[in-house]
Amino acid sequence: MLNILWLLFFVIAFILALYQWLFLGDNQSFPELVKAIFDMAKLSVEISIGLIGVLAFWLGLLKVAEKSGLVNLLAKALAPLFRKLMPQVPEGHPALGSISMNMAANMLGLDNAATPMGIRAMEQLQQLNPLKDTASNAQILFLVLNTSAVTVIPITILVYRTQMGATDPAAVFLPLLLATSASTFVGLLAVALVQKLSLFNRVIGAYFLFFASVIGLLVWGLMRLPAEEMTGLSSAIGNFLLMFAIVGILLHGWRKGVAVYEDFVEGAKEGFKVAITIIPYLVAMLTAIGALRASGALDAFSSFVSKIVTLFGGDTAFVEAIPTALMRPFSGSGARAMMLETMETHGVDSFAGTLVSIIQGSTETTFYVLTVYFGAVGIKRIRHALACGLLADLAGIIAAIGLCYWFFT
Repeated sequence: MLNILWLLFFVIAFILALYQWLFLGDNQSFPELVKAIFDMAKLSVEISIGLIGVLAFWLGLLKVAEKSGLVNLLAKALAPLFRKLMPQVPEGHPALGSISMNMAANMLGLDNAATPMGIRAMEQLQQLNPLKDTASNAQILFLVLNTSAVTVIPITILVYRTQMGATDPAAVFLPLLLATSASTFVGLLAVALVQKLSLFNRVIGAYFLFFASVIGLLVWGLMRLPAEEMTGLSSAIGNFLLMFAIVGILLHGWRKGVAVYEDFVEGAKEGFKVAITIIPYLVAMLTAIGALRASGALDAFSSFVSKIVTLFGGDTAFVEAIPTALMRPFSGSGARAMMLETMETHGVDSFAGTLVSIIQGSTETTFYVLTVYFGAVGIKRIRHALACGLLADLAGIIAAIGLCYWFFT
């Protein structure tokens, strides 16, 4: 699947560039296409190098957490839930602790913290994988849950809206939370159907009730605050919890007699290795995305969608957000740039400017996460991971559009 899709990106880009050159007289179509490919190849390396420090820091902390037994405690707390969702993973396995920490970082909107934890979880799941080049059921479920963007406190989105001068930066908080919940639910349901997992049991129901209550109380508390105070408090809470986790891991390790500095350094050494390992995978995917973008394929698709919606008498207000929605599964930086461009062009408080904020916060860079996580452990056969991940993204996008109309029109 990924082989065919990757090849199609280049073929489509070539055909469109050829059409622009021969029939539209655009002599710059191929120079721009080639430049985009080279730029993306350079960016791939820059991203990987930029990840070294973050990976080293968090993998070092995870090593301390492992040595101190903290990961095992987290694994035991989530064991009943993941025993139902991931029956292939033994009870108390350290992968469950890494997964729980990754999910916590994602819920706080802390992408930089979530990535190294996710890679470590994927490596630990790979140890249980009998077919090393083929994604296991547990790896697929984890990746889809990761890409469905479980975001409770969208710190990054709130900061961008504040910087762009939004009248009420936190206005998107509640619709974004509902949209990301829809994305997560659809992603989990899709994997459960394919893998024949039963979600209707008391254990999963109890965890669902607990998390729903926590989210409900958080929303109730934050929505009672003025917009500016809510934005600042959301950011403060997220970063406090992150720093609390860092200090907590180190103190717990020291209390358990772990050589926190030496073990941190030992774990941090793995950061460089992982960052270098993912370079070929990033180069392959980002160059294909760059070619597709430079060829005008994404803009053409948006124009096509607009014409179809107009033909059926629908409201085309959401079409301006389509480029962000299309780019989001492929590239976080590309979608972020498109989001900011939409806010700048149409206004941060416009319907399009509001919608791109919700889409950005309720979906995930599925292709990027798939490339990095599976690439880090050498997975080549991804099975149903991509289809389920994209289905979760689609659910998030549709929910974002519907909720934006509901809340802001």
